[in-house]
Amino acid sequence: MYTATLTDQPYTIDFTPDGPTLNGESFNWDLVKLTDRTFHILHQNRSYSAEILDLNVADKSVSLKINGHIHTVQLKDRFDLLLEKMGMSHVASAKVNDLKAPMPGLIVGINAQIGDTVGKGDTLLVLEAMKMENVLKATGDGTVKAIRISKGDRVEKGQVLVEFA
Repeated sequence: MYTATLTDQPYTIDFTPDGPTLNGESFNWDLVKLTDRTFHILHQNRSYSAEILDLNVADKSVSLKINGHIHTVQLKDRFDLLLEKMGMSHVASAKVNDLKAPMPGLIVGINAQIGDTVGKGDTLLVLEAMKMENVLKATGDGTVKAIRISKGDRVEKGQVLVEFA
């Protein structure tokens, strides 16, 4: 089970053997991938044009343009929901850990230097994966101790990219 929050409105998403559900109700749609970032969706006899503008793996958010309107969706997985239920949702973001590659890809931009003080949400790197640029941001406040990659490097999932002091 997952939650997605759009304009302060939470939605519960679950994937069951009968298909996806949204807030406990069956969600039937026809989704056609046009490019790596664009999709055409049919839902309840309505047509939608959707484009992924930004996918931020570090803070689990995605910016979408749907029929010309921009929406930012904040996502929570089972782990996030469990921490929240236990009253520990702040624990996951309290300390900046080393930044690791969320997926294999190519480093196309580095926005931090050793010694930089960064705050939560500051852009650190740009990782190109599956023909999409993914902005990797700081998950909390910290100081850059080491940068383990260079622009143009290919990285593997889980590889340490930036260390924090």
